[in-house]
Amino acid sequence: MSDSIEHKKKEKNFLDQVESKEKQMLHARNEEKRSEWRGFGTFGMVGWSVAAPTVLGAVLGVWLDNKYPQTFSWTLTLLIAGLFVGCVLAWQWIEKENNSMHEHKNNDHD
Repeated sequence: MSDSIEHKKKEKNFLDQVESKEKQMLHARNEEKRSEWRGFGTFGMVGWSVAAPTVLGAVLGVWLDNKYPQTFSWTLTLLIAGLFVGCVLAWQWIEKENNSMHEHKNNDHD
């Protein structure tokens, strides 16, 4: 009798594994294909997300240094602030891309 119960548990476990693999395969088949160009585009977006605010901060800092001189450097201050803003933007972009790539894993567990 206990052999029958144990056999049913193993069978149920096997069926659950097969169902899980089937869902993964169907999702992979239906999922949009991500090309290498999309990866390069992501690299470019991250690069520009950091570079643009950094350069804008430096340019604004040079203008402020010429227009309103202080005891500290506006250029260096705004360059660092722009770099920080750029890194935050890049982080958010990468996080968004990562979540969109892995959202199907969360849907399978629900």
